[in-house]
Amino acid sequence: MLGGFSYSVKGASHEKRGIVCQDASAYKVGNGFAAAVVADGHGGKKYFRSDAGSQCAVEAALETIELFYADPDEFDLRFRTDHDRMIKRVEKYAIMLWNDKIMHHLNTHPITSDELSKFAYDELDNIPPESYYGTTMVCAVMARGYSWGFQIGDGSLVAVFDDGETSMIMDYEESNPANITSSLCNENAFDMFADFYTEKRPVAIVVSTDGLYTSFGSDFDFLDYHTIIAGQLVRPETFVESLKSNMKKRTHYGTEDDISVSCIYDKELVLSKQNVINDKISENKRLAAERKSKLLNK
Repeated sequence: MLGGFSYSVKGASHEKRGIVCQDASAYKVGNGFAAAVVADGHGGKKYFRSDAGSQCAVEAALETIELFYADPDEFDLRFRTDHDRMIKRVEKYAIMLWNDKIMHHLNTHPITSDELSKFAYDELDNIPPESYYGTTMVCAVMARGYSWGFQIGDGSLVAVFDDGETSMIMDYEESNPANITSSLCNENAFDMFADFYTEKRPVAIVVSTDGLYTSFGSDFDFLDYHTIIAGQLVRPETFVESLKSNMKKRTHYGTEDDISVSCIYDKELVLSKQNVINDKISENKRLAAERKSKLLNK
């Protein structure tokens, strides 16, 4: 049986400046699958509705996945036959659905005088409407005997496996020039996606916006944090409240950005591999202490 949770918190810098949370997160446990998704609306003048854009992104991702899994047996068969092609189909449909959602939002919420006042005369005419809603997106899916996911823009996807090993299973590399933001709002968004597929069963997969990653001092600390998450999933109700509190504190580290986390997990593996994961947490603490000692003795 699969489970999940998600949460978004406004960044400390946004609190100080009176800016809305531009992140969104959600999860879905459906028939034959569980999906987790986060989206990080862009900062910057022309992305002035990115908070709505990120919300539309998480909705589009989950609705797309649920649609494709309408017949899970058929989808499993087709997916295992050619997972690359099927993931690309999901990505393309999610982009289309996101565009439909943001255009509906724009049509039902016309540009306000306050929004317009931020731009010089005719300046807004040169900005594509899609850009108002610019956002990244990271999504993971656990299904029957396999897992997969996709990503556009920054953010992280981390898997915790049944041997306690934790890995950034999908290394995202931007396929566009450094001065172009990877975003769902780009005309060539479809070419900017990265994706993954594995038949190695994770205990849990966690997707997060970059505000979480930047709150850690190293990749070691970041990955160890996810092992701790997996170790606490035996008591999800109590743990999630603790995680929310920790995320609020973490917004004061790193870039002080919004933070979103969405997690999906295998309840049976969480229980059966609890000792393995706890041993790994202990080992990680020992290794962290050794690294700290080496730094202090340099």
